[in-house]
Amino acid sequence: MNGRDLQHLFSYNDWANREVLRVLKLNSTARSRKLFAHLLSAERLWFERLEQAPQTQPVWPEATVEQLEKQAADLAASWKRRLGGNADLERQVAYKNTKGESWNNREDDILLHVILHSAYHRGQIAADLRANGIAPPYTDFIAGVRQGLVE
Repeated sequence: MNGRDLQHLFSYNDWANREVLRVLKLNSTARSRKLFAHLLSAERLWFERLEQAPQTQPVWPEATVEQLEKQAADLAASWKRRLGGNADLERQVAYKNTKGESWNNREDDILLHVILHSAYHRGQIAADLRANGIAPPYTDFIAGVRQGLVE
């Protein structure tokens, strides 16, 4: 996986997150908001690990839809800046997980994890919304590509 591939995936991630927010702003459940807050908090946590910065948010925070919208926009801009530079994707990143265990992973593996983790939780959000009679957003990768909304 190269930098261009990762930029493409993070463009998809931003589009899919905005699609979720579009629905959550109209109608949501406490569970769907909690899952989306976690998705964004985990993205922030991994970004901070890559930057070797301290963790600034709990992994399972509470947030309003308005706060989530701001967080999503801030994260999208942060990822775009990070991926637009000359990142060493093979670099080993040392960090401690939330249990305090030390780990090392390649930067490109961490970035791919962020995308997959977010997609997993967007699926949970879609299932929760559907179970509560709310039409979920269609966030499949190919849908964003077909619409020309993924760079």
